[in-house]
Amino acid sequence: MSTSAQPSAETDSPTTSAARSGGTVTDRLVELNTRYSEKFSDPGMDARPVLRVAVVACMDARLDLHAALGLELGDCHTIRNAGGVVTDDVIRSLTISQRALGTRSVILIHHTNCGMESLTEEFRQELELEVGQRPVWAVEAYSDADQDVRQSMQRVRTSPFLLHTDDVRGFVFDVTTGKLREIPSAA
Repeated sequence: MSTSAQPSAETDSPTTSAARSGGTVTDRLVELNTRYSEKFSDPGMDARPVLRVAVVACMDARLDLHAALGLELGDCHTIRNAGGVVTDDVIRSLTISQRALGTRSVILIHHTNCGMESLTEEFRQELELEVGQRPVWAVEAYSDADQDVRQSMQRVRTSPFLLHTDDVRGFVFDVTTGKLREIPSAA
């Protein structure tokens, strides 16, 4: 059974199947996990990534990072958030990745047609009006993916918590072609 976002006549998406059976999407995903676990065998891997690389990318569902980068299970740490921006929590994860689990390289990936390009910091103000409390986090919206990749690279390179900042590279993934375009560092 497919879990693709594009259902066909032969397969349903988790949402369609769950709705038909009266369950939620989560119920369906748990059911699919049960099927997965029946065939699962422990790969005997260590938590340390084989390629000693951490990838920071946007959470956008169109990005299949492992396929796009030719990665296998166990090759890298993957850290994802809205926009793929380097926030304090990303620095936290990278610090653990490097200091406790041996990664040495960092790849940053933003993408074309990102939803973060349509938001502004006004999003926080709207939330505050709606729920009565202003979020403590920044939206980290941007209008120029290339510039935000440069900013994210700079945040990694200047963090005092990271041991390895010499191999930090940034890219923009084109969601229509699947190609990465490298972004040079700020001069």
